[in-house]
Amino acid sequence: MDIQENNRIFFSPIKSPEEWRQLLAKPDKHWRTGYSAKALADCWQEADDFPQSVRKVFKDSDVKLFHDVKLLLAFPEYKVPLPGGRRPSQSDIFILAKGSGQLISIMVEGKVHEPFGETIAEWRSEGGKGKERRLDYLCKLLELDKARISSIRYQLLHRTASSVIEAGRFNTTNALTLVHSFSETNEWFDDYSQFLALFGAKGEPDSLVFARNFDGINLYFAWVKGERKYLEK
Repeated sequence: MDIQENNRIFFSPIKSPEEWRQLLAKPDKHWRTGYSAKALADCWQEADDFPQSVRKVFKDSDVKLFHDVKLLLAFPEYKVPLPGGRRPSQSDIFILAKGSGQLISIMVEGKVHEPFGETIAEWRSEGGKGKERRLDYLCKLLELDKARISSIRYQLLHRTASSVIEAGRFNTTNALTLVHSFSETNEWFDDYSQFLALFGAKGEPDSLVFARNFDGINLYFAWVKGERKYLEK
């Protein structure tokens, strides 16, 4: 597996949700009550662990690995470099966890009303060798047919690749892409479900599923509904 080097080495501890704001690409735009960045920060900082909404989905799943999982490290706004351009994949939270004696690489994507961004077709429309190089890399990593993913949301593709890449970097055998949605109507769930179908997996709200094994790394997906109170803080 061709793993890109991550050039972030030193991290500082986060003591309050407000400190998450400083790490956002566009703090003034993204840090607002009722939106995912603030809701996610308030929820996870208050829990100082996996939030109860996440733990419930883990414990209710058929995957024993996640039943008593321990959170070891968590990094807000975590960047994973990718080939074919200067912009990395920036996940809302990267988590290194441990369950049943095995390490787990977890990428968390927070949502409320915000979509998963452009489709692959829209993202490729401007062309460029860099984009094609990146897409070739992501498809090879996740064993996907480039001809079949035009309608898939690009954000889901590179977030999932990030969880697998970091699993390789930390020598873990498990990777999870977790969507923590605070939308009461599960907005954009159809995009998530369509993406999982590429791996032969069926997505459901408040559920965790196994997708596929990539070069010794087990890939899982989860959609968790967050508590409404974090939309009002």
